[in-house]
Amino acid sequence: MSDKSNDYPVFKKDQQVVYPSQGVGEIISIEEKDFKNQKTLYYVIYLEVSDMTIMVPIDKAVELGIRAIVPREEAQRALDLISEDYEPIPSDWKLRYQMNLDLLKKGSVMDIATIVRSLYHRSKVKELPILERKLYDSALKLLEDEVSFSFKQPKEEVESLIFDRLESK
Repeated sequence: MSDKSNDYPVFKKDQQVVYPSQGVGEIISIEEKDFKNQKTLYYVIYLEVSDMTIMVPIDKAVELGIRAIVPREEAQRALDLISEDYEPIPSDWKLRYQMNLDLLKKGSVMDIATIVRSLYHRSKVKELPILERKLYDSALKLLEDEVSFSFKQPKEEVESLIFDRLESK
Protein backbone atom coordinates (compact mmCIF):
# COMPACT_ATOMS: atom_id res chain seq x y z
CA MET A 1 0.00 0.00 0.00
CA SER A 2 2.73 2.50 0.72
CA ASP A 3 5.77 2.89 -1.43
CA LYS A 4 8.62 5.18 -0.35
CA SER A 5 8.90 6.65 -3.84
CA ASN A 6 6.98 9.85 -4.55
CA ASP A 7 6.11 8.60 -8.03
CA TYR A 8 3.68 5.94 -6.88
CA PRO A 9 0.36 6.20 -5.11
CA VAL A 10 0.40 5.74 -1.34
CA PHE A 11 -3.39 5.50 -1.32
CA LYS A 12 -5.67 3.53 -3.59
CA LYS A 13 -8.94 4.06 -5.43
CA ASP A 14 -12.06 3.87 -3.20
CA GLN A 15 -9.99 4.50 -0.06
CA GLN A 16 -11.27 6.96 2.53
CA VAL A 17 -8.72 9.62 3.43
CA VAL A 18 -8.56 12.70 5.63
CA TYR A 19 -7.69 16.02 4.03
CA PRO A 20 -6.69 18.32 6.92
CA SER A 21 -9.08 21.21 7.44
CA GLN A 22 -11.34 19.86 4.65
CA GLY A 23 -12.61 16.59 6.09
CA VAL A 24 -12.99 12.98 5.09
CA GLY A 25 -12.99 12.20 1.39
CA GLU A 26 -12.88 9.22 -0.89
CA ILE A 27 -10.35 8.69 -3.65
CA ILE A 28 -12.61 8.17 -6.63
CA SER A 29 -9.79 7.77 -9.14
CA ILE A 30 -6.11 8.19 -9.81
CA GLU A 31 -5.50 10.04 -13.06
CA GLU A 32 -2.58 11.20 -15.11
CA LYS A 33 -2.77 14.76 -16.44
CA ASP A 34 -0.45 17.06 -18.32
CA PHE A 35 0.74 19.94 -16.16
CA LYS A 36 3.36 22.34 -17.52
CA ASN A 37 4.26 19.86 -20.27
CA GLN A 38 4.86 17.12 -17.73
CA LYS A 39 2.71 14.09 -16.96
CA THR A 40 1.62 14.11 -13.34
CA LEU A 41 -0.42 11.59 -11.37
CA TYR A 42 -3.31 12.98 -9.31
CA TYR A 43 -5.65 11.65 -6.68
CA VAL A 44 -9.19 12.69 -7.48
CA ILE A 45 -10.85 13.03 -4.08
CA TYR A 46 -14.54 13.57 -3.45
CA LEU A 47 -15.27 15.45 -0.22
CA GLU A 48 -18.86 14.68 0.76
CA VAL A 49 -18.98 17.30 3.53
CA SER A 50 -18.55 20.13 1.00
CA ASP A 51 -19.82 18.22 -2.07
CA MET A 52 -16.56 19.05 -3.80
CA THR A 53 -14.12 17.08 -5.92
CA ILE A 54 -10.45 18.04 -5.77
CA MET A 55 -7.34 16.89 -7.59
CA VAL A 56 -4.17 16.51 -5.56
CA PRO A 57 -0.81 15.66 -7.14
CA ILE A 58 0.29 12.31 -5.71
CA ASP A 59 3.76 13.65 -4.96
CA LYS A 60 2.24 16.47 -2.83
CA ALA A 61 -0.37 14.42 -0.94
CA VAL A 62 1.75 13.57 2.11
CA GLU A 63 3.16 17.11 2.24
CA LEU A 64 -0.44 18.42 2.29
CA GLY A 65 -1.18 16.14 5.23
CA ILE A 66 -3.50 13.75 3.42
CA ARG A 67 -3.66 10.55 5.43
CA ALA A 68 -5.67 7.39 5.87
CA ILE A 69 -8.57 7.25 8.33
CA VAL A 70 -7.19 6.32 11.74
CA PRO A 71 -7.77 2.82 13.09
CA ARG A 72 -10.53 2.38 15.68
CA GLU A 73 -8.01 2.30 18.57
CA GLU A 74 -6.64 5.74 17.67
CA ALA A 75 -10.13 7.17 17.22
CA GLN A 76 -10.91 5.81 20.69
CA ARG A 77 -7.79 7.52 22.08
CA ALA A 78 -9.02 10.82 20.60
CA LEU A 79 -12.39 10.34 22.32
CA ASP A 80 -10.61 9.50 25.57
CA LEU A 81 -8.52 12.67 25.22
CA ILE A 82 -11.56 14.96 25.10
CA SER A 83 -12.72 13.69 28.49
CA GLU A 84 -9.31 14.10 30.18
CA ASP A 85 -8.05 17.07 32.18
CA TYR A 86 -6.42 19.71 30.06
CA GLU A 87 -3.96 22.53 30.37
CA PRO A 88 -5.47 26.00 30.65
CA ILE A 89 -5.30 27.77 27.30
CA PRO A 90 -4.23 31.38 26.72
CA SER A 91 -6.92 33.95 27.48
CA ASP A 92 -5.75 36.06 24.51
CA TRP A 93 -8.08 34.74 21.83
CA LYS A 94 -5.78 35.72 18.93
CA LEU A 95 -2.93 33.68 20.38
CA ARG A 96 -5.31 30.80 21.14
CA TYR A 97 -6.78 31.00 17.63
CA GLN A 98 -3.33 30.83 16.00
CA MET A 99 -2.26 27.89 18.18
CA ASN A 100 -5.44 25.99 17.32
CA LEU A 101 -5.25 26.90 13.63
CA ASP A 102 -1.72 25.46 13.54
CA LEU A 103 -3.01 22.25 15.17
CA LEU A 104 -5.86 22.05 12.64
CA LYS A 105 -3.41 22.37 9.74
CA LYS A 106 -1.31 19.50 11.15
CA GLY A 107 -4.53 17.52 11.01
CA SER A 108 -3.94 14.50 13.25
CA VAL A 109 -7.05 13.17 14.97
CA MET A 110 -5.40 13.87 18.35
CA ASP A 111 -4.69 17.50 17.37
CA ILE A 112 -8.30 17.93 16.27
CA ALA A 113 -9.57 16.38 19.53
CA THR A 114 -7.33 18.80 21.46
CA ILE A 115 -8.91 21.78 19.66
CA VAL A 116 -12.45 20.50 20.30
CA ARG A 117 -11.73 19.89 23.99
CA SER A 118 -10.06 23.25 24.68
CA LEU A 119 -12.51 25.41 22.73
CA TYR A 120 -15.56 23.57 24.07
CA HIS A 121 -14.46 24.22 27.66
CA ARG A 122 -13.43 27.79 26.83
CA SER A 123 -16.90 28.42 25.37
CA LYS A 124 -18.39 27.36 28.73
CA VAL A 125 -16.42 30.17 30.40
CA LYS A 126 -16.96 32.88 27.81
CA GLU A 127 -18.56 33.03 24.38
CA LEU A 128 -16.02 32.39 21.63
CA PRO A 129 -15.22 35.14 19.10
CA ILE A 130 -16.68 34.42 15.64
CA LEU A 131 -13.41 33.19 14.06
CA GLU A 132 -12.75 30.89 16.97
CA ARG A 133 -16.32 29.61 16.90
CA LYS A 134 -15.87 28.73 13.21
CA LEU A 135 -12.61 26.95 14.03
CA TYR A 136 -14.33 24.99 16.80
CA ASP A 137 -17.21 24.05 14.48
CA SER A 138 -14.74 22.89 11.78
CA ALA A 139 -12.69 20.84 14.24
CA LEU A 140 -15.84 19.27 15.71
CA LYS A 141 -17.08 18.33 12.22
CA LEU A 142 -13.68 16.84 11.30
CA LEU A 143 -13.61 14.82 14.53
CA GLU A 144 -17.18 13.57 14.02
CA ASP A 145 -16.46 12.59 10.41
CA GLU A 146 -13.27 10.70 11.08
CA VAL A 147 -14.49 8.91 14.21
CA SER A 148 -17.73 7.91 12.48
CA PHE A 149 -15.77 6.40 9.55
CA SER A 150 -13.31 4.73 11.91
CA PHE A 151 -16.06 3.31 14.16
CA LYS A 152 -18.39 2.65 11.20
CA GLN A 153 -21.17 4.44 13.11
CA PRO A 154 -23.62 7.17 12.04
CA LYS A 155 -22.41 10.74 12.59
CA GLU A 156 -25.34 11.46 14.93
CA GLU A 157 -24.24 8.66 17.30
CA VAL A 158 -20.64 9.86 17.23
CA GLU A 159 -21.76 13.45 17.90
CA SER A 160 -23.63 12.24 21.03
CA LEU A 161 -20.57 10.27 22.09
CA ILE A 162 -18.33 13.34 21.72
CA PHE A 163 -20.65 15.60 23.74
CA ASP A 164 -21.06 12.94 26.44
CA ARG A 165 -17.26 12.87 26.75
CA LEU A 166 -16.96 16.67 26.77
CA GLU A 167 -19.67 16.99 29.45
CA SER A 168 -17.97 14.39 31.65
CA LYS A 169 -15.44 17.05 32.80
